[in-house]
Amino acid sequence: MSRHRFRLWPATVMSVLILLVLAGCGAGTNTTGGGNQQQGNITIEIGSDFPTTASDASSGKPAEDGVDYAVSQANASNFLPGYTFVHIAKDDVGPSGVHDSTVGQNNVNDLIGDARVAGIIGPLNSNVGQAEMPVANEAPIALISPSNTNDCMTQNTPAYECGGANSKVSSLRPTGKVTYFRTAAMDQYQGAALASYAYKTKGYKTVYVIDDTEAYGAGLATNFINFFKQYGGTVLGHDSIQSSASYESELTKIAAKKPDLIFFGGNDSTGGITIRQQMVHVSGLANTPFMLGDGAKTSALAKAIKPVGGGPVYASVPGTDPSQIPAAQTFQTNYVKKYGNTGAYSYGAYDDTEILLQAIKEVVTQKKATAPTSSGDSATAKTFRQAVIDAIQTIKYDGTTGPQSFDQNGDTTNKTVSIYTLGSNASAGDGWQFLAGVDPTKS
Repeated sequence: MSRHRFRLWPATVMSVLILLVLAGCGAGTNTTGGGNQQQGNITIEIGSDFPTTASDASSGKPAEDGVDYAVSQANASNFLPGYTFVHIAKDDVGPSGVHDSTVGQNNVNDLIGDARVAGIIGPLNSNVGQAEMPVANEAPIALISPSNTNDCMTQNTPAYECGGANSKVSSLRPTGKVTYFRTAAMDQYQGAALASYAYKTKGYKTVYVIDDTEAYGAGLATNFINFFKQYGGTVLGHDSIQSSASYESELTKIAAKKPDLIFFGGNDSTGGITIRQQMVHVSGLANTPFMLGDGAKTSALAKAIKPVGGGPVYASVPGTDPSQIPAAQTFQTNYVKKYGNTGAYSYGAYDDTEILLQAIKEVVTQKKATAPTSSGDSATAKTFRQAVIDAIQTIKYDGTTGPQSFDQNGDTTNKTVSIYTLGSNASAGDGWQFLAGVDPTKS
C-alpha cells in the first residue's frame, strides 16, 4: 500500500481537529420529539404517559402527538438556547387492551428513574392518575394532565363524592405538597354543564344513568345526577356496570322506564361505543338521545356510531373549544399536516407541555437552577424537578384551550366545558360538531 494515500492537506487536518474539539465540548446531534434534529449542549427530557394503542388509541395517541408537537416546536425555535428537549413517550395500555393503572404507575417509576426527565404530561384517565400521583408526589416530579377530571384526586369536595371515607387526598398526596396539576375542569363542573345542557337547553326531564365503575366514569355520573336533580330533572335509575360485550338486558330494562335521555359515565372503550350501538336494536330506545363525557368524545366513537343511525349523541370536553380561540387555528393547521386529525386532548396536551417548557425556561434562566447532565444524576434531578414544580404553581398561560393557571390544589381556574354532538360527517375532523360552551359557575 502506498504511503501517499495517508498524506492529508493542511486544511483537511485543521478541519478534523476542529471537529474533534467540538465533540470534546459536548456539541452533537440529538433526536428530539417529532424527529427533528437540534444542536444542544444539555438534554432535558419531557415524559408523557397516555394509552396510545389498542382500544384507547383514538383518545391517547392524539394527546401524545400534542406533546410531541410542542417539544419539536421548542427545538425548532431554539426555545432555550444551549438545551435540547427530547420527548420520552410511554403507553399505559395493559394486557386487556385498555388503560391500566399498574402499567401507568410502572411508566412513571421508569421516567422518575431517568434524572433528565424534568416533568411528565399525562395521564389521560383518572384511575391511572390515582395510581401515578403518590409515586410522582414522593419523587417529587410534576405530573400535568390535560384530561383527568375526577374531583377526589385533589380535594375533599363535593362531600357527596369525596367526603368522609371517600377522601383520597392524603393518600394521593403523601408529602402534603402539590406536585400534580391538571388543565381539565373537574367533574363537578363537567357534570353540572352536561346536566344543564340536557335539562335547560334540550328540555330532557327524565334520565337513566349508567357508569363503567371506574373513578372517572363513576365520578362524572355522580355529579351529573346531583345537578340534574338540582335543576328539576328526574333520575329513573343508576347502574354501575363493568365493561361488557353486551348491554342488551340492561337496555331492555331501561327501555321500560321510557327515559328522555340515557347518560353514560365512562370511556368509549369501556362501554360508550357498545351501549350506543346496541341501543338502536332495543325497542323503545332506537331514537333515544345519548349523552357522555369527555372520555367518549373520540373519533372512534363517531365512526362506530354514525353508520348505525339512531337518536342524537352528545359529549363534552372540559375547556374552551379550540375553534373559539384564534391562536388554536395555527396549531390545528400545523398539527393536522404532521399527525392527522386532532383528538379531544391534542390541544390540552400541547398546552400542558408548553406550560412545562415555560416553567423549565424560568427555572434555568431566572432561578439559575442546574439541570442534570446525565440520566443517573438523581441528586440534581430532585432539586431541579422541585424548582420546576414551584414554577408551574404560579404560571399563567394563554394557549389553545384558553387561559390556564392553577389554584392551591393544582386545579385549573378555567371552568368552561364545551358541549358537542356527532356531526353530519363522521370522517370530518374527529366527527364532532361544537354546540356550546358552558361555565356552570356563571349559569
